[in-house]
Amino acid sequence: MLERALIRTWDRAVHTAAAIGYRLPLAAPARYGVEVTHDVRYAPGTRRAHLLDVYLPVGKRSPPALLYVHGGGFAVLSKDTHRIMALAFASAGFAVFNINYRLGPQHRFPAPLEDASAALDWMASHAEDFGADPRRLCLAGESAGANLVAALTYCATHPRPESYARRLFERDLRIRAVLPIYGLFDMQDMRRFDRAGMPWWLRVALRQAGTSYVGRPLEQRAASAPLASPLRCFQAPPPPGSRPLPPFFLACGTRDPLLGDSKALCEALRERGARCELSIHPGEIHGFNAMLWRREARAKWRAAFSFLERHTAVTDR
Repeated sequence: MLERALIRTWDRAVHTAAAIGYRLPLAAPARYGVEVTHDVRYAPGTRRAHLLDVYLPVGKRSPPALLYVHGGGFAVLSKDTHRIMALAFASAGFAVFNINYRLGPQHRFPAPLEDASAALDWMASHAEDFGADPRRLCLAGESAGANLVAALTYCATHPRPESYARRLFERDLRIRAVLPIYGLFDMQDMRRFDRAGMPWWLRVALRQAGTSYVGRPLEQRAASAPLASPLRCFQAPPPPGSRPLPPFFLACGTRDPLLGDSKALCEALRERGARCELSIHPGEIHGFNAMLWRREARAKWRAAFSFLERHTAVTDR
């Protein structure tokens, strides 16, 4: 109970700080040529977890539609704390659908992935309502969100028995690009962080993220939830009927404990014949790309935008 109370307190503090920061003139979307529609519902009901915000570049005709999934260890944060990410993509010419989703430990696997799947399904159906191009879909997320967009991509390209995964696969979506940034991609071997000799507090934080998503005992629960470990999904031979993978862009700092996960995922994707770019940033920590005043953060965004520009060009009209 104390652990959950501390998480809630920290989450409220971050939301308060974000709300103050986003009221500053420098953070105004209009300053960057972006219009925002807040709190659009992508699933039935009254949950705030099932709302998204739409960021549209003003004057951009039929921009690519990009689903953005926030991080937060599967337990905290929201679309409201990650407006800077949505604004960055929108100011570069993308229609951004910045989503909330249910969080652990109250809502564990598969709830977050079910919600992200519902949001992608909704975006594919409603992108044109906002003037976006549903034939040029992109997925992006950081940390926990990176895990979810990697799993979404697997569901959209591989036959699976889960109803939410099956629906995505049957839609045969046109995913042009996937950007899972500094993600935790494997829940089944959390002892890898012990073997790497990481500080105890980092290992505790990583295990907390894992248990928030799949529960305890972590490794056993993760073994029965294969889609919670998208790295292992992509490492396995593709089942019959699988489709080609879209291009991936991964980025991570050298001081991020999850760098190994990004390297392993990139290797697995290349083994599967997918195009994968891995952008590694010396000296940078987890979450560095939100620190836009840093040189490496700006370098990451330039590389990401270059990747997106190459893979979302209009070629089929």
